[in-house]
Amino acid sequence: MHTSQQPTAIVSQAQTSDFEEGWQRTAVEEIAARLADPDFPCVFSRNAFRKQLLRFVFVADGGSDGIRHLAAALTEYVEEAGRWDGQLDTAYPLVVVFPPDAVTADSVEGHHAFGWHVLQELHRVDPAPWPAGVARHPDAETWSMCFNGMPLFCNMSNPAHRVRRSRNLGGSFVLVINPRERFDVFAGETPSGRKVRANIRKRIHRYDGVQHSPQLGSYGVGALEWRQYGLIEENTGRTDTCPFRPHDTDDTDDTQRNA
Repeated sequence: MHTSQQPTAIVSQAQTSDFEEGWQRTAVEEIAARLADPDFPCVFSRNAFRKQLLRFVFVADGGSDGIRHLAAALTEYVEEAGRWDGQLDTAYPLVVVFPPDAVTADSVEGHHAFGWHVLQELHRVDPAPWPAGVARHPDAETWSMCFNGMPLFCNMSNPAHRVRRSRNLGGSFVLVINPRERFDVFAGETPSGRKVRANIRKRIHRYDGVQHSPQLGSYGVGALEWRQYGLIEENTGRTDTCPFRPHDTDDTDDTQRNA
């Protein structure tokens, strides 16, 4: 694949071998090096990588053209995910990769600010209404990022992470996006789901060399979802507020806030 040509659709993991050089190739190699490591904590990501299930979209920047490109790919991804058969081996994560120069910040917080800008802009161009049953405000336990009618979990990884190595996939800012439903199926509030989460958190401790973040929790059960999208380096409480703002609700409406 000619490196000056930005892909116009989702790229399968197998197709990434067509990148012979350039930032896309470098990013793929760095991500592959992390996920090939048997100690990498996320067993779901490792399974998807090993079985060539990853989907990629490469986004030049966080400007209007980049957001349109990402929105088109995410629309395609959500439509495919809506036909999911419930099997782990057909659960395709979407890996959204930006070039290193897309983010001018050199801190974890600066990269998170970029990530929230991307999610806010995706919300602005979202072609579908917010789905019923999902809170619209991130200070509610049942909030989740949604796009094209589907609740999503968006994992922010960036090169500024030094302590939380499990949130560093190389020199690029990366969003790993999965439908919220898949976490509930495989790692939800069930005996098997709790066992899976406990195993991953033990693996995080070994890989990062520190205890897992206290912000990690289970959806809708005492944890705010947005804080799990972008983890801070320290194992401390958080008092910051989420920068995401729903564009079609009144912040004073408590009914919608907790819907």
